[in-house]
Amino acid sequence: MSELTYRSAGVDLDLYEQAMQKLPRLMQRTFTPGVMELPGGFAGLFRLNGTKQWKDPVLVSGTDGVGTKIKVAIQAQKYDSIGIDLVGMCVNDVLCLGATPLFFLDYIAMGKDNPLLLEQLVSGVSDGCQQAMSALLGGETAIMPDLYAAGDFDMAGFSVGVAERDELVNGKTRVKPGDVLIGIPSSGFHSNGYSLVRKVVFEHAGLNVSGHVAELNCTVADTLLQPTRIYAQIVAAALEAAGNASLHGIAHITGGGIADNFERILPNHVQAVVSRSAWTIPDVFQWLQRLGNVAENEMFSVFNMGIGMIMCVPPAAADKVQAACSTPEYPAIRLGEIRSQHAETPTVTLV
Repeated sequence: MSELTYRSAGVDLDLYEQAMQKLPRLMQRTFTPGVMELPGGFAGLFRLNGTKQWKDPVLVSGTDGVGTKIKVAIQAQKYDSIGIDLVGMCVNDVLCLGATPLFFLDYIAMGKDNPLLLEQLVSGVSDGCQQAMSALLGGETAIMPDLYAAGDFDMAGFSVGVAERDELVNGKTRVKPGDVLIGIPSSGFHSNGYSLVRKVVFEHAGLNVSGHVAELNCTVADTLLQPTRIYAQIVAAALEAAGNASLHGIAHITGGGIADNFERILPNHVQAVVSRSAWTIPDVFQWLQRLGNVAENEMFSVFNMGIGMIMCVPPAAADKVQAACSTPEYPAIRLGEIRSQHAETPTVTLV
């Protein structure tokens, strides 16, 4: 009887080591002054006061995954941007507290050692960390042939930021009637609603990832794998332009759409009134809605519909924040306002 080995069980340690050797370069390009390098260490080190002397620092953390958008990446065999989505989904949540992202960790699970695939995935994470001004401090790659088929993988991430305790952006205590809502455009679906996206595009319409979408002038793969927009530099610009006190609330618009996500930061006895005519729904959402004959209320309850983040600011700061959050490609939008209401439970109304 032949001897059993780890390789015969589906894990090739030599191939695993080959994959690991490609990662330090992708991590080092993201390092910030707070990183303490520890080659071969079992954990990552970060000096909290590496860039700033904090008085009463509060660590702010967030974790997330990419969901079934991964299935699209596998179909298209395009893996270099899905890591950006992973960073964005975690970091954008941390930004909602007004925190500065410090470092990021990833977890990648695969059915079989694949150095090239791993390098592409981590390359995307590294790109995302650079956009987030956050250090890729470490991670874990798990090879689990009994849980994942060859070619399958999953990703999860964990972001840590910091904020002064008295500067935490907490909409529950700051938002008040009269505040103005500033919408920051998304880059597309981001990483939410892909179970519906895939059902419409691949099952209902029978499209292929390599197919051309005439009204969008790109392939299906390019349309569906557009990376999540990371808002770290936008939030930093708003803070610099108007100051922390002028950011009364920040909401990351993810699964559940504008109403569900913005309602999470509102105090009692207020109503957020969002004008539907304030922005034009991006073509990609209109394309999907037509393709699947999806009701408009369903679209708004699943997708961000072109608004990836909403800031709530006092009227005196609205112009400054809107200008600071605008880019030539993605101009910020005045969406509406906060009003008082008799009902205790906060509401978000699209009119």
